[in-house]
Amino acid sequence: MSQLNGPARFRQLLAKPGYIQALGIWDPLSARVCESMGVECVHIGGYQAGVGTAISEPLMTLTELAMLCHYVTSAVKIPVFVDAGTGFGEPLHVMRSVKELERTGIAGMHIEDQIFPKRAHYHKYVEHTVSCEEMVDKIKYAVAAKTNPDFVIMGRTDCMATSGFAEGVKRANRYLEAGAEMIMCFPNNEEEMRLAPKEINGPVVYVVSEGNRIKRPVRSRQEYEDMGYKMGTYPTQLLCPAVQAMKTVVQSFMETGRSGLDPDNMIKWRKECEDLIGLDEHYKVEAATVEK
Repeated sequence: MSQLNGPARFRQLLAKPGYIQALGIWDPLSARVCESMGVECVHIGGYQAGVGTAISEPLMTLTELAMLCHYVTSAVKIPVFVDAGTGFGEPLHVMRSVKELERTGIAGMHIEDQIFPKRAHYHKYVEHTVSCEEMVDKIKYAVAAKTNPDFVIMGRTDCMATSGFAEGVKRANRYLEAGAEMIMCFPNNEEEMRLAPKEINGPVVYVVSEGNRIKRPVRSRQEYEDMGYKMGTYPTQLLCPAVQAMKTVVQSFMETGRSGLDPDNMIKWRKECEDLIGLDEHYKVEAATVEK
Protein backbone atom coordinates (compact mmCIF):
# COMPACT_ATOMS: atom_id res chain seq x y z
CA MET A 1 0.00 0.00 0.00
CA SER A 2 1.21 3.49 -0.85
CA GLN A 3 2.62 5.40 2.09
CA LEU A 4 0.85 8.64 1.18
CA ASN A 5 -0.47 10.54 4.16
CA GLY A 6 -4.17 10.94 4.90
CA PRO A 7 -4.75 14.25 3.09
CA ALA A 8 -2.91 13.07 -0.03
CA ARG A 9 -4.87 9.83 -0.07
CA PHE A 10 -8.12 11.73 0.24
CA ARG A 11 -7.08 13.96 -2.65
CA GLN A 12 -6.69 10.83 -4.76
CA LEU A 13 -10.25 9.79 -3.90
CA LEU A 14 -11.53 13.26 -4.77
CA ALA A 15 -9.75 13.19 -8.11
CA LYS A 16 -11.28 9.87 -9.11
CA PRO A 17 -14.77 9.70 -10.57
CA GLY A 18 -17.41 8.26 -8.31
CA TYR A 19 -18.88 8.56 -4.85
CA ILE A 20 -16.87 8.29 -1.61
CA GLN A 21 -18.67 6.17 0.98
CA ALA A 22 -17.19 7.47 4.25
CA LEU A 23 -18.52 5.13 6.93
CA GLY A 24 -19.00 6.65 10.37
CA ILE A 25 -16.67 5.37 13.08
CA TRP A 26 -16.04 6.35 16.71
CA ASP A 27 -12.79 4.72 17.80
CA PRO A 28 -9.64 3.05 16.40
CA LEU A 29 -11.17 -0.43 16.43
CA SER A 30 -14.25 0.51 14.41
CA ALA A 31 -11.96 2.33 11.95
CA ARG A 32 -9.74 -0.71 11.61
CA VAL A 33 -12.70 -3.02 11.04
CA CYS A 34 -13.75 -0.78 8.15
CA GLU A 35 -10.23 -0.67 6.72
CA SER A 36 -9.87 -4.46 6.95
CA MET A 37 -12.99 -4.87 4.81
CA GLY A 38 -11.93 -2.53 2.03
CA VAL A 39 -13.54 0.76 3.07
CA GLU A 40 -11.60 3.60 1.43
CA CYS A 41 -12.39 6.43 3.84
CA VAL A 42 -13.93 6.80 7.29
CA HIS A 43 -15.61 9.71 9.04
CA ILE A 44 -15.51 10.70 12.70
CA GLY A 45 -18.84 12.47 12.91
CA GLY A 46 -19.88 14.54 15.88
CA TYR A 47 -22.77 12.20 16.60
CA GLN A 48 -20.72 9.04 16.88
CA ALA A 49 -17.82 10.79 18.63
CA GLY A 50 -20.24 12.14 21.23
CA VAL A 51 -22.04 8.83 21.70
CA GLY A 52 -18.87 6.74 21.53
CA THR A 53 -17.27 8.74 24.33
CA ALA A 54 -20.56 9.04 26.28
CA ILE A 55 -19.98 12.80 26.41
CA SER A 56 -22.36 14.00 23.64
CA GLU A 57 -21.20 16.13 20.74
CA PRO A 58 -22.14 19.58 22.12
CA LEU A 59 -20.00 19.01 25.24
CA MET A 60 -16.87 17.67 23.56
CA THR A 61 -13.77 19.84 23.65
CA LEU A 62 -11.16 20.41 20.98
CA THR A 63 -8.62 18.53 23.10
CA GLU A 64 -10.87 15.47 23.34
CA LEU A 65 -11.59 15.50 19.62
CA ALA A 66 -7.94 15.92 18.68
CA MET A 67 -6.96 13.01 20.92
CA LEU A 68 -9.62 10.82 19.31
CA CYS A 69 -8.41 11.79 15.83
CA HIS A 70 -4.83 10.94 16.81
CA TYR A 71 -5.80 7.48 18.05
CA VAL A 72 -7.82 6.73 14.91
CA THR A 73 -5.27 7.97 12.38
CA SER A 74 -2.58 6.02 14.22
CA ALA A 75 -4.59 2.83 13.75
CA VAL A 76 -5.37 3.02 10.02
CA LYS A 77 -3.82 4.05 6.72
CA ILE A 78 -7.04 5.06 4.97
CA PRO A 79 -8.11 8.73 5.06
CA VAL A 80 -10.02 9.89 8.12
CA PHE A 81 -12.33 12.92 7.86
CA VAL A 82 -13.59 14.64 10.99
CA ASP A 83 -16.55 16.73 12.06
CA ALA A 84 -15.14 19.77 13.87
CA GLY A 85 -18.55 21.19 14.74
CA THR A 86 -18.50 24.96 14.71
CA GLY A 87 -14.71 25.04 14.83
CA PHE A 88 -14.86 25.62 18.61
CA GLY A 89 -15.45 29.35 18.47
CA GLU A 90 -14.81 32.44 16.41
CA PRO A 91 -12.28 32.78 13.54
CA LEU A 92 -9.26 32.91 15.85
CA HIS A 93 -10.42 29.77 17.67
CA VAL A 94 -11.14 28.08 14.34
CA MET A 95 -7.55 28.70 13.30
CA ARG A 96 -6.27 26.87 16.34
CA SER A 97 -8.74 24.05 15.72
CA VAL A 98 -7.38 23.62 12.20
CA LYS A 99 -3.79 23.51 13.45
CA GLU A 100 -4.52 21.03 16.23
CA LEU A 101 -6.61 18.71 14.08
CA GLU A 102 -4.36 18.90 11.03
CA ARG A 103 -1.36 17.69 12.99
CA THR A 104 -3.24 14.52 14.03
CA GLY A 105 -3.03 13.27 10.45
CA ILE A 106 -6.67 13.59 9.43
CA ALA A 107 -7.48 14.22 5.78
CA GLY A 108 -9.76 17.16 6.43
CA MET A 109 -12.46 18.66 8.62
CA HIS A 110 -15.83 20.28 8.25
CA ILE A 111 -17.18 23.24 10.14
CA GLU A 112 -20.81 24.30 10.32
CA ASP A 113 -22.81 27.51 10.50
CA GLN A 114 -24.34 26.85 13.91
CA ILE A 115 -23.87 28.82 17.11
CA PHE A 116 -21.08 28.06 19.56
CA PRO A 117 -21.34 26.55 22.08
CA LYS A 118 -23.50 24.03 20.28
CA ARG A 119 -26.71 23.07 22.06
CA ALA A 120 -27.95 19.58 22.90
CA HIS A 121 -31.26 20.54 21.27
CA TYR A 122 -29.48 20.16 17.95
CA HIS A 123 -30.16 16.44 18.33
CA LYS A 124 -33.87 17.29 18.41
CA TYR A 125 -33.41 19.16 15.09
CA VAL A 126 -33.67 22.58 16.72
CA GLU A 127 -31.20 24.55 14.62
CA HIS A 128 -29.50 27.80 15.66
CA THR A 129 -27.47 29.18 12.79
CA VAL A 130 -25.15 32.15 12.62
CA SER A 131 -25.10 34.73 9.84
CA CYS A 132 -23.63 33.86 6.47
CA GLU A 133 -20.99 36.56 6.91
CA GLU A 134 -19.82 35.10 10.23
CA MET A 135 -19.44 31.68 8.68
CA VAL A 136 -17.63 33.05 5.63
CA ASP A 137 -15.06 34.60 7.97
CA LYS A 138 -14.58 31.27 9.74
CA ILE A 139 -13.93 29.49 6.46
CA LYS A 140 -11.49 32.12 5.23
CA TYR A 141 -9.44 31.90 8.42
CA ALA A 142 -9.66 28.11 8.52
CA VAL A 143 -8.18 27.95 5.03
CA ALA A 144 -5.49 30.45 6.00
CA ALA A 145 -4.51 28.36 9.04
CA LYS A 146 -3.83 25.06 7.28
CA THR A 147 -0.24 24.18 6.44
CA ASN A 148 -0.73 21.11 4.24
CA PRO A 149 -2.17 22.11 0.85
CA ASP A 150 -3.85 18.70 0.59
CA PHE A 151 -5.79 19.21 3.83
CA VAL A 152 -9.46 19.76 2.98
CA ILE A 153 -11.71 22.35 4.61
CA MET A 154 -15.35 21.47 4.09
CA GLY A 155 -18.14 23.94 4.78
CA ARG A 156 -21.41 22.71 6.22
CA THR A 157 -24.69 24.57 6.22
CA ASP A 158 -27.53 23.61 8.53
CA CYS A 159 -29.81 26.43 7.46
CA MET A 160 -31.93 24.55 4.90
CA ALA A 161 -34.14 23.46 7.80
CA THR A 162 -34.42 26.93 9.30
CA SER A 163 -34.21 29.31 6.37
CA GLY A 164 -35.13 27.22 3.35
CA PHE A 165 -33.41 25.42 0.52
CA ALA A 166 -32.58 28.55 -1.48
CA GLU A 167 -30.75 30.11 1.47
CA GLY A 168 -28.84 26.88 1.97
CA VAL A 169 -27.71 26.85 -1.65
CA LYS A 170 -26.74 30.53 -1.47
CA ARG A 171 -24.67 29.92 1.64
CA ALA A 172 -23.06 26.81 0.20
CA ASN A 173 -21.84 28.75 -2.82
CA ARG A 174 -20.62 31.62 -0.62
CA TYR A 175 -18.65 29.14 1.48
CA LEU A 176 -17.06 27.71 -1.66
CA GLU A 177 -16.11 31.22 -2.79
CA ALA A 178 -14.55 31.78 0.65
CA GLY A 179 -12.24 28.79 0.16
CA ALA A 180 -14.15 25.69 1.25
CA GLU A 181 -13.52 22.83 -1.16
CA MET A 182 -16.56 20.69 -0.36
CA ILE A 183 -20.04 21.36 1.01
CA MET A 184 -22.14 19.32 3.41
CA CYS A 185 -25.83 20.19 3.46
CA PHE A 186 -29.15 18.81 4.68
CA PRO A 187 -31.91 18.89 2.05
CA ASN A 188 -35.37 18.62 3.56
CA ASN A 189 -37.01 16.29 1.04
CA GLU A 190 -36.57 14.22 -2.11
CA GLU A 191 -36.81 17.16 -4.50
CA GLU A 192 -34.23 19.21 -2.61
CA MET A 193 -31.96 16.16 -2.32
CA ARG A 194 -31.90 15.85 -6.11
CA LEU A 195 -31.46 19.58 -6.71
CA ALA A 196 -28.62 20.26 -4.25
CA PRO A 197 -25.72 18.78 -6.31
CA LYS A 198 -26.96 20.68 -9.36
CA GLU A 199 -27.26 24.08 -7.71
CA ILE A 200 -24.16 23.98 -5.50
CA ASN A 201 -20.97 24.83 -7.40
CA GLY A 202 -18.64 22.24 -5.88
CA PRO A 203 -18.47 18.69 -4.49
CA VAL A 204 -21.50 18.04 -2.27
CA VAL A 205 -21.68 15.68 0.72
CA TYR A 206 -24.89 14.03 1.94
CA VAL A 207 -25.37 12.80 5.51
CA VAL A 208 -26.96 9.37 5.19
CA SER A 209 -28.55 9.39 8.61
CA GLU A 210 -30.62 6.25 9.03
CA GLY A 211 -32.88 6.56 12.04
CA ASN A 212 -33.36 10.31 11.64
CA ARG A 213 -36.73 11.22 13.11
CA ILE A 214 -37.56 13.84 10.50
CA LYS A 215 -37.47 11.21 7.74
CA ARG A 216 -34.72 12.83 5.68
CA PRO A 217 -34.45 10.65 2.56
CA VAL A 218 -32.03 7.71 2.66
CA ARG A 219 -30.96 6.11 -0.63
CA SER A 220 -28.33 3.71 -1.99
CA ARG A 221 -24.72 4.54 -2.83
CA GLN A 222 -25.45 4.28 -6.56
CA GLU A 223 -28.43 6.61 -6.30
CA TYR A 224 -26.35 9.27 -4.54
CA GLU A 225 -23.67 8.95 -7.20
CA ASP A 226 -26.24 9.23 -9.98
CA MET A 227 -27.65 12.38 -8.34
CA GLY A 228 -24.18 13.96 -8.39
CA TYR A 229 -23.09 13.67 -4.76
CA LYS A 230 -19.35 13.23 -4.26
CA MET A 231 -19.42 11.78 -0.76
CA GLY A 232 -21.72 10.44 1.91
CA THR A 233 -21.22 10.11 5.65
CA TYR A 234 -22.95 7.45 7.74
CA PRO A 235 -23.28 8.44 11.42
CA THR A 236 -25.55 5.71 12.78
CA GLN A 237 -25.20 2.60 10.65
CA LEU A 238 -22.34 0.98 12.57
CA LEU A 239 -22.74 2.54 16.00
CA CYS A 240 -26.41 1.84 16.70
CA PRO A 241 -26.33 -1.87 15.73
CA ALA A 242 -23.12 -2.32 17.77
CA VAL A 243 -24.92 -1.04 20.87
CA GLN A 244 -27.85 -3.38 20.22
CA ALA A 245 -25.52 -6.37 19.82
CA MET A 246 -23.90 -5.60 23.17
CA LYS A 247 -27.31 -5.24 24.82
CA THR A 248 -28.34 -8.67 23.54
CA VAL A 249 -25.34 -10.30 25.22
CA VAL A 250 -25.79 -8.30 28.43
CA GLN A 251 -29.46 -9.33 28.55
CA SER A 252 -28.46 -12.97 28.26
CA PHE A 253 -26.03 -12.58 31.17
CA MET A 254 -28.71 -10.91 33.27
CA GLU A 255 -31.23 -13.66 32.58
CA THR A 256 -29.08 -16.81 32.50
CA GLY A 257 -25.62 -15.92 33.77
CA ARG A 258 -24.16 -16.91 30.40
CA SER A 259 -23.43 -15.05 27.17
CA GLY A 260 -25.60 -17.27 24.98
CA LEU A 261 -22.91 -17.18 22.30
CA ASP A 262 -21.62 -20.19 20.38
CA PRO A 263 -18.21 -21.20 21.85
CA ASP A 264 -16.80 -22.12 18.42
CA ASN A 265 -17.82 -18.75 17.03
CA MET A 266 -16.23 -17.03 20.01
CA ILE A 267 -12.89 -18.72 19.28
CA LYS A 268 -13.01 -17.41 15.70
CA TRP A 269 -14.23 -13.97 16.70
CA ARG A 270 -11.55 -13.59 19.37
CA LYS A 271 -8.86 -14.45 16.80
CA GLU A 272 -10.33 -11.85 14.44
CA CYS A 273 -10.03 -9.20 17.17
CA GLU A 274 -6.42 -10.20 17.79
CA ASP A 275 -5.68 -10.02 14.06
CA LEU A 276 -7.23 -6.56 13.87
CA ILE A 277 -4.80 -5.19 16.45
CA GLY A 278 -1.79 -7.02 14.98
CA LEU A 279 -1.13 -9.29 17.94
CA ASP A 280 0.90 -11.79 15.87
CA GLU A 281 3.43 -9.06 15.09
CA HIS A 282 3.72 -8.33 18.80
CA TYR A 283 4.40 -12.00 19.45
CA LYS A 284 7.20 -11.96 16.85
CA VAL A 285 8.97 -9.04 18.50
CA GLU A 286 8.78 -10.64 21.93
CA ALA A 287 9.88 -14.02 20.56
CA ALA A 288 12.97 -12.35 19.11
CA THR A 289 13.78 -10.45 22.32
CA VAL A 290 12.35 -10.99 25.78
CA GLU A 291 10.73 -14.41 25.11
CA LYS A 292 13.77 -16.15 23.58
